[in-house]
Amino acid sequence: MSVVREGARQAMAWLHGWTGLLLGWVLFVMCLAGTLSVFKPEIGRWMRPETTAVADRAAALAAATGWLSKAAPKSFGWYLTLPGDRMNTVEATYDPGTGFVYRALDPVTGAPAPRETLGGEFFYRLHFELELPYPWGRLLASLAAMVLLLGLITGIIAHRRIFKDFFTFRPAKGQRSWLDGHNALGVLALPFHVMISFTGLLALATLNMPWALSANYGQDMAAMFQAFQPGQVDRPAAGKPAQLAPLAPMLREAERRLGHPVGRVTVAHPGDAAATVTMFRDDARQIAYAAGAISFDGVTGRVLADFTENRPALQTYGVAYGLHLARFAPLATRWLYFLCGAMLTLAVASGMVLWVVKRRERAPLSRGNRIIERLNAGVLAGVPIGCVAFLLANRLLPLGMAGRAEAEGSAALWSAGAAVLLGAMLAPKRSWPLLLSLLALGCAAAALPGGAFADSVQTGMSLTLLATAAATAWLAWRQWRRPAPAPRRRARAQLA
Repeated sequence: MSVVREGARQAMAWLHGWTGLLLGWVLFVMCLAGTLSVFKPEIGRWMRPETTAVADRAAALAAATGWLSKAAPKSFGWYLTLPGDRMNTVEATYDPGTGFVYRALDPVTGAPAPRETLGGEFFYRLHFELELPYPWGRLLASLAAMVLLLGLITGIIAHRRIFKDFFTFRPAKGQRSWLDGHNALGVLALPFHVMISFTGLLALATLNMPWALSANYGQDMAAMFQAFQPGQVDRPAAGKPAQLAPLAPMLREAERRLGHPVGRVTVAHPGDAAATVTMFRDDARQIAYAAGAISFDGVTGRVLADFTENRPALQTYGVAYGLHLARFAPLATRWLYFLCGAMLTLAVASGMVLWVVKRRERAPLSRGNRIIERLNAGVLAGVPIGCVAFLLANRLLPLGMAGRAEAEGSAALWSAGAAVLLGAMLAPKRSWPLLLSLLALGCAAAALPGGAFADSVQTGMSLTLLATAAATAWLAWRQWRRPAPAPRRRARAQLA
């Protein structure tokens, strides 16, 4: 029986290592971006230091729709997220005639914020789309989430003393130290790791498991969405112009019926006689995502549909989705999410490094493993450099620059690509300290300019960047002082 158990553990260890290797770098990008997305609204506020005005939801909604009626009157729809405790702007997606765009609108004037930027939306989209076109980015992210869940399960099975070894750390022991660190990072937040990977798969369920939907609805996606959200009315445009009714009375009626504040508003066919206004319950007030919606006739203000989700299966799905997004979380819980996400990111990174360290201590590295070693330095240090370059570009690019938001994203991608190329070209003993030094300098530089300590959000973000700069500088200093590792050939490797 013990032989069977050992054989199963070895098989799980093999599967754990190889599945992690194949998509480890993709998982690192996803975990890092997802961790940063926990503070998506706060990052957006930090990246728009000039926009400090505050308005209540009704006034902000009126200002935003007033500006949109002039800037995008023929858009298919306006999709608005109202201000809340963590965000003072109206997040708007609309089509001005050149394709859908995202803008943060001033809550008082309704005009776009002077500093055009995606803000935290960049990291949120990177987390599950990986800057790839639809649906390929989401499919790759879904596959990576499956690999992460598989890696967690196989890691638990393969580890004989998983909880005992959690309390063990042996520094300066090469492979053993990396293994101890990898185990501790994985075990300490293991329930979170399992939850976040499983709920991430559920969030993309219609993409990675479409068969039930296809069997019930075929190609009729409109019928599917109507069944999932009966409170949202979808009707064709009438082709006759009509004035949009004031939205403030609709907002008050929606909040009265829902019993909670409204978080999102959709205006379909604005300026048309068949315009509809749908208001969704704020998901920051409960764990479940989008638990209720009310639709109004956009011209008369008459209620067309009123629905609160009470179906057990969809309530369960909504709770799972809400747990993944963590929009319900108070400040302490958000920091817990952030720390657990950081541990998952570091667990993935340490696993990639451990793959190389383990093989170097057995025998000289093969050509493939030498390539992995170099790419490890480029990706694991380069992706954070790209994130910091995004923040730096926000502070350095001119305010009135055309395509400013796209330029910030390009700065992030080109910086990360250059770091990966640098890591591939240089020996690891040089690339690691050099890239970590660049990351430390970038964090320190991003923390200081442009109202770094003007309010609590600016102060918190700047202090976090400075703390990251200090930690990364210490790691870079350690790498500069460390001699190059000498490969050791064990007796069995020599005999082979």
